[in-house]
Amino acid sequence: MTVASAFAGMRNAAPVMFRAGCPDCRGRFELSASALRLAIGASSRTTFYSFTCPGCGAAVRKPAGERIVELLTGGGVRTLRLHSTV
Repeated sequence: MTVASAFAGMRNAAPVMFRAGCPDCRGRFELSASALRLAIGASSRTTFYSFTCPGCGAAVRKPAGERIVELLTGGGVRTLRLHSTV
């Protein structure tokens, strides 16, 4: 089987887009998975996602609960797992 025949009939998937808002400039926009970063820590206080606001350039960091983590990881957002130093 060739690579071409293995992928024959596959269609390009639309990139996943996430809605976000900036608390600084109040802008609302859509971001691709590559524009977001997810950090998963040992607690809800250390689990968050971050991005740079395309409107004002502010660094934005927001908490990420279980559902947000599930959506972001499923959508291809790069994830960093934080380890405790205990």
